[in-house]
Amino acid sequence: MFCVKYRETVPNLTIYSDITYLMGVGPKKAETLRKELNIATIKDLLYYFPYKHIDRSRFHKINEIDAEMPYIQIKGRIVSFSLHGQKYKERLVAIFADETGSIELLWFKGIKWIQQNLKSNKEYIVFGKPGRFGNKINIIHPEVEEPEQAEKQLSTGLQPVYSVPEKLKKNYITSKVISKLIINAIKSLPGNIPETLPPYLINQLKFMPLNTAIKQMHFPDNQALLKNAIARLKFEELFYIQIHLLKQKLIRKEKFRGFVFEKVGDKFNNFYHNNLPFELTGAQKKVIKEIRKDLGSGKQMNRLLQGDVGSGKTLVALMVMLIAIDNGYQCSLMAPTEILAKQHYNSITKMLEGLGVGVQLLTGSTKTKERKLIHKGLINNEINILIGTHALIEDTVKFYNLGLVIIDEQHRFGVAQRAKLWKKNISPPHVLVMTATPIPRTLAMTLYGDLDVSIIDELPPGRKPVKTVHMFDSKRLRLFSFLKEQIKAGRQVYIVYPLIKESETLDYKDLEDGYESITRAFPPPEYTVAVVHGQMKADEKEKAMQLFVKGQAQIMVSTTVIEVGVDVPNATVMVIESAEKFGLSQLHQLRGRVGRGAEQSWCILMSSYKLSNEARKRIQTMVQSTDGFEIAEVDLKLRGPGDLEGTQQSGIAFNLKLANLAKDTKILEFARNKAIEILKQDPKMETFDNKVIAEQLKQKSMQTIQWGLIS
Repeated sequence: MFCVKYRETVPNLTIYSDITYLMGVGPKKAETLRKELNIATIKDLLYYFPYKHIDRSRFHKINEIDAEMPYIQIKGRIVSFSLHGQKYKERLVAIFADETGSIELLWFKGIKWIQQNLKSNKEYIVFGKPGRFGNKINIIHPEVEEPEQAEKQLSTGLQPVYSVPEKLKKNYITSKVISKLIINAIKSLPGNIPETLPPYLINQLKFMPLNTAIKQMHFPDNQALLKNAIARLKFEELFYIQIHLLKQKLIRKEKFRGFVFEKVGDKFNNFYHNNLPFELTGAQKKVIKEIRKDLGSGKQMNRLLQGDVGSGKTLVALMVMLIAIDNGYQCSLMAPTEILAKQHYNSITKMLEGLGVGVQLLTGSTKTKERKLIHKGLINNEINILIGTHALIEDTVKFYNLGLVIIDEQHRFGVAQRAKLWKKNISPPHVLVMTATPIPRTLAMTLYGDLDVSIIDELPPGRKPVKTVHMFDSKRLRLFSFLKEQIKAGRQVYIVYPLIKESETLDYKDLEDGYESITRAFPPPEYTVAVVHGQMKADEKEKAMQLFVKGQAQIMVSTTVIEVGVDVPNATVMVIESAEKFGLSQLHQLRGRVGRGAEQSWCILMSSYKLSNEARKRIQTMVQSTDGFEIAEVDLKLRGPGDLEGTQQSGIAFNLKLANLAKDTKILEFARNKAIEILKQDPKMETFDNKVIAEQLKQKSMQTIQWGLIS
């Protein structure tokens, strides 16, 4: 039973009441909670869940304690106090004893308050994390309570612990204070937390009511009830994300009629029979069939194309564009950087040679005279494919009949930017978004739950997997010897650094220092070393790139600007300096710059001997696997969804209170299936049974989570 003793609180509060009016808060504390924890209402406070619970049911004897133990609880008396050190560096030491021995309690802050409120020879309950100071076991800044006080506060042995930023602590808002405020909040809302799931779903899934779940989440009576509360609340979080995304998908398919591409015509067939650079893989054929079905359905296509680095996504995109052109429509391909846009332009114009397809490139550096010609060519329908950067979404860019939009590395664009492409025709064009960053299934269901997904999971024939090795800095001479062998065999080498200049705080290998050491080891005129980084002017960068692309430079020293968009089949070695400082996704992207020709390629991860456990795991994963999807799953587990590249630009803020996309795969899949089942029976959420769901969706759509129509 939930049996915390409460004081009287302000009556008539609801979960939507301002936190200021809750007993124990007030304007000043409310402002701090709002600013630091985004807690503005009583509901926000109730949904600020503890990150763990500590078992306060057991009391240890002092002679049982050692410094390696987690939090412990002891009962005894303070024998004496003593003050040590000088002013501003004082520490207060109390000797605390029971019948089995004694232990030191230490305070470095709040000493005056301790001296005024704690008395010698009085019984207390002490709770804290044991440690060692000198040769003695101690507890630093313990919680100290009188036995009667502890009984009033605790409903059970499981005590909640809340995450508290430093600014809150400075304002005397501790985990214990938050716990007391939540007790007051629950007392102020007796049976008044509105249910957020329909009764039929609660009964079907055997969930506890929301009132009970919230109480048990904060102050569980036992581990079993805590587990049940967590299961219900996690399901609810993921269920509402999924039902929202799936409902958006239904609305879009009903609302937006798609241009019908009825035929596969001359342009497509000529390309397929005469210009196709290599035989399509089974995966590419499957994806093209899926896209063709969408394009002929009369519904607007909104599809995500996932494919690992070098899997042939650009070829698929080109063949889909040719279908659009054969049906009288124009296409645009938007890339996040000028380098990548130019790469697409060069490869596509080369593949379309002799087919009479009008292709143009529009970027920020396109001259005014050229822009005017491009604008004219688009209106006159002389340009069939426009490739470019953000310049494509400018209001001055108008098409004769835009029917297909392809967005590459789409996570680099904001939702508003992507949505502008919709307005380039009277009816929205078909949309294909592509990414070479493999996305774990759970993340894809949440980030792109309203898109249809196609995956290219095969590499083109003749590609050999890149061999990845880990070397420590001490093996640099051996590395240089290997690089010279590769260059002697006519190959080229990338060397990537995380920083441009040496940092005082970050001990990474910096590019400027690296460039000097590389040119000493590989001196001219025998070797030519190109250097590229983000702070160079565009024309300087392009000049250095071209040196490498044309084979005039054997080594390119670079920052991560070459992560996407540089395609040099002759480059067979990627050296990544300070590899421990890169994320897994970025390491995998960089590795994808090699292995593009028929020769064996290598990725060499250089690091110091000092590696954190997480860095070691990242490097081991890279050495053991070339599967981008497997790597993405490990990345999700190590870093969490909020840190993965692209999630902030995706249009979804991960406001998950409890669910973990890396660990809760089964709950997510179950929630999605349940959402699909409900939407099949009641797509508009109009029945009385689903009134609660409809209301929740309405509320959530008014909050900060925004799902873009182009995800």
